[in-house]
Amino acid sequence: MNDYGDFINGIKRKTGIDLSLYKEAQMKRRLTSLYEKKGYKSFHEYYKIISSDGGQMAEFLDRMTINVSEFYRNYKRWEVLETRILPRLLKENRPLKVWSAACSTGEEPYTLAMMLSKHLPLAQFNILATDLDENALQRAKHAVYPERSLAEVPPEIKDTLFTVEGSLYRVNEEIKNTVTFKQQNLLADSFNKDFDLIVCRNVLIYFTEQAKDLLYKKFNASLKTEGVFFVGSTEQIFNPGQYGFQSEDTFFYRKID
Repeated sequence: MNDYGDFINGIKRKTGIDLSLYKEAQMKRRLTSLYEKKGYKSFHEYYKIISSDGGQMAEFLDRMTINVSEFYRNYKRWEVLETRILPRLLKENRPLKVWSAACSTGEEPYTLAMMLSKHLPLAQFNILATDLDENALQRAKHAVYPERSLAEVPPEIKDTLFTVEGSLYRVNEEIKNTVTFKQQNLLADSFNKDFDLIVCRNVLIYFTEQAKDLLYKKFNASLKTEGVFFVGSTEQIFNPGQYGFQSEDTFFYRKID
């Protein structure tokens, strides 16, 4: 009997997540450590528990991925986007073309879709979401999340745009359908053009200054004039004019040339 192979098949049936897409030695080591700490003796025994206990399943989903993200991360910045940035973009551009770069497991592009759905018919915007990690993209496409990922989601959004499945939350199908996921290497690959809004948060901090210099120029070239580049709360651009940007608000940069 292939204990880990049976575990993989069971998880795929239960969650839609294909653990065979992950490096086996690394994943087996991580999950073996997890179930042994909890007092279980095999993948078979562990699967019986997580398949019937929503809390254990949520902990498993957290542990199996290295990516860390959540909906409406740094909520005050999303408020600025909705109340100060979007009104101008909506006035100037319909339909709206949006890109979530380095989207991780999908919380960010789905947040964008949920926000935009309050202001536009779903047919009037489309969101491209890209990441280097194919495993993260698989989770993003599945669109099922533990409750901790929804800590900052407004109650009315949580109640109307998610479906509760035990202790997990599934993004509603109409929101899912507004987002297109694609694998991409930001440094090596070419970018699409004519975006109204590009969101790239909490990833630029990991790049060297030379790499950031390249990326700022590439992001600028991908925006329409007057389009907006939204970065993370530790990623302020101190010389935006050097890259053809002007600060529109803290962490929001408007393309001026």
